[in-house]
Amino acid sequence: MIQTTKKITVIGAGMWGTALGHLAQKNHHQIRLWSRHSDKSLTEVVTDAQIIISAVAMKGLESLIEQLKTVSISENTIIVTATKGLDPRTLDTPSHLWQQAFPPNAIVVLSGPNLSKEIEKGLPAATVVASQDLKAAEIIQSIFASDLFRVYVNEDPIGTELGGVLKNIMAIAAGVCAGLKLGTNAQAALLTRALPEMIRVGRYWGAKPETFMGLSGLGDLLATCSSPLSRNYQVGYKIAQGKTLEQILEESEGTAEGINTTNVLIKLALSENIYVPIASCVYQLLKGEKSPEEAVQTLMARELKQEF
Repeated sequence: MIQTTKKITVIGAGMWGTALGHLAQKNHHQIRLWSRHSDKSLTEVVTDAQIIISAVAMKGLESLIEQLKTVSISENTIIVTATKGLDPRTLDTPSHLWQQAFPPNAIVVLSGPNLSKEIEKGLPAATVVASQDLKAAEIIQSIFASDLFRVYVNEDPIGTELGGVLKNIMAIAAGVCAGLKLGTNAQAALLTRALPEMIRVGRYWGAKPETFMGLSGLGDLLATCSSPLSRNYQVGYKIAQGKTLEQILEESEGTAEGINTTNVLIKLALSENIYVPIASCVYQLLKGEKSPEEAVQTLMARELKQEF
């Protein structure tokens, strides 16, 4: 199959945006990597782009969307969101924010067990691209797919997105388990119970439960909750070692999206009566309301119930 070269603008020059740019560049696409520190204006790099990839942190997304609304973007331009977070103002997901701002455009979610540092080293990985516009998703699939990066497609963008969003909360909890040296049994129990909690939240948004069993749910959960390369895992690990959240953030390289996501999810869960025991304990940890040991005790002391 002959692949047509695409003009692609990647917004966000952090590790994730850079890794995505390199993957597409290896398939001979024209890549422009942009950040707020770039010499060119945002208008210059997106006006003729056939594909715009957003790899910015959640805190910068709303501002980015507002800037792009002032630019003449073609209705044929595909917008790919690779941001894994929740908006603190609207309590919404990145893909919903993009779709509201650009109704005519195809919005594609990219998410999976994709640790940027491993991808940049050329280690094999897999991901999912999801959209209600299947043709658009298949175009993005062809742009990134290679012998080292396997790309799957599905038509459940919200489920695919939430898998990547919610696992960051669970990664903080997993880091606490590791930091407290609670052992493999505890880690396995945590991850197994994390999955139905993620599915429960997904149902609120209308996601398909089976999506969470795939790469963007279970796959990303396993990768992020077992690797020291995960910034969210590191947050939990360091809290268990006795560091304050303020100290951890000062030392951190990049953004640990799980912190903001936890705050937003708890706000949503309280208003919509969604049962999220693990996220609630992570929230109390981050707020300093409980010690790591007390959080573990809270989870272990919950009312006994059937597994399914």
